[in-house]
Amino acid sequence: MPDVVISAATQVLAHVPGLARHGSKPRRELPKSDEVAERFAASLRSFDEAAAYPAHQVWIGNLHPRDLPARPWSEKAGAPQRTGRFGEIMPEDEFFGLLAAVDDFGLFALSPELAERAVAALSAHPLAKAFDLDRIEKAVADVDAVAAEPKALRLTDGAVMRCGQADDESLAAHVLIDNLASKATATLALLHLLEGSGIDPTSVEYVLGCGEEAIGDRYQRGGGNLAKAVAEAAGLTEASGADVKNFCAAPIPALVMASALVGAGVFQRVAVIAGGSLAKLGMKFQGHLAKELPVMEDVLGGTAALVEADDGRSPRIRLDVVGRHRISAGGSAPQVMQALAVEPLVRHDIPMTDIDDFATELHNPEITEPQGSGNVPERNYRTIAALAAAKGDIARTDIAAFVTERGMPGFAPTQGHLASSLCYLPHALDRLTTGDARKVMLLAKGSLFLGRMCQLSDGMSVLLERNESEVRT
Repeated sequence: MPDVVISAATQVLAHVPGLARHGSKPRRELPKSDEVAERFAASLRSFDEAAAYPAHQVWIGNLHPRDLPARPWSEKAGAPQRTGRFGEIMPEDEFFGLLAAVDDFGLFALSPELAERAVAALSAHPLAKAFDLDRIEKAVADVDAVAAEPKALRLTDGAVMRCGQADDESLAAHVLIDNLASKATATLALLHLLEGSGIDPTSVEYVLGCGEEAIGDRYQRGGGNLAKAVAEAAGLTEASGADVKNFCAAPIPALVMASALVGAGVFQRVAVIAGGSLAKLGMKFQGHLAKELPVMEDVLGGTAALVEADDGRSPRIRLDVVGRHRISAGGSAPQVMQALAVEPLVRHDIPMTDIDDFATELHNPEITEPQGSGNVPERNYRTIAALAAAKGDIARTDIAAFVTERGMPGFAPTQGHLASSLCYLPHALDRLTTGDARKVMLLAKGSLFLGRMCQLSDGMSVLLERNESEVRT
């Protein structure tokens, strides 16, 4: 099989404080207390605060995770920066316009004032030619009247989501805005990928989606396919697509599948995309309010990557060094990491110290710790380092140094599929081309038990390698 590379990757954020209360946890909890609802609203960040937040600057490529200052990061924020090498942070008014622009069924309604602001802002956007501004103007409505329609959902003063069918819970308004927001963020990331890389949209033949949304109706809940919807919205007229579902672990199987399709000669170029998870906005707000912090989960992520045949310069994806979590592997943290981080390297006699960066669940600890979830990346890196010591690749006294040198702080919003190493992909490409890294391992984990169909977890890992013949092992 010929070598396959990941030639480009981008990622974006949409700052959506107005949508934060429609995340699953706030939507359930805020109606129980007017006082808590008022505190929630008063604790939302401004766009400048979100655009200056160091973890968000890592996301769009203005910082590497290891260059983050000492926490708390909010107190170390510099000037707001909307754009970075990997993408942008889009303000809410513009994002509402983008939601209307990718709404094929006229279910998303905007007030005249909000639509006017959105059109003006998106007309000046570097990607303006790719946005359907006429559709935004067609979304203008009397939002009070629309909000009074059966099963409609008032999102903000200027935006309302209609339901798709009043008696279908899978087409309820809150489900459809989840799906539409995922489509919009993934589309924005894919447009940045095309523009930033100078790629002809018609040269991409297939798109794989790996987000957490559940597109479908009552007869096929979660049936998909958001990938092809995003491809259409981004102008990939010669592409088809499908979604890969595996809870938070889906991105790595999607990258492996994309690489296998290219390596087998089925397609020449495959894009892997994922949008944000609106359901997870404000998920840990109670811990944030208890600690008198801002509501930190106020952004939606979006990512896109391009997989193609070896171009002689881009990092190779090693399809012979893929780790998988077998059913018989066991579900404890050390057992999962043994399967993902150790076994694939052992098969090829690659010491764990040959891996410059391990990228795993890179959840932002400033989001997770106040609610009691701890520092997820640090916990994972300590497990990986302990396994390296047990294997004999490092001394036990070197565990802390291993964590510091080969791990990194988490920086991703709590949208698990994005945090599960996918958010590090643009950094990995950068490090493997213009930086000093030679090998990077991406690891993703998923919680299958959340679906109440089995008690299992899952996961997959893959090795990326600098495109130089002398480093092939």
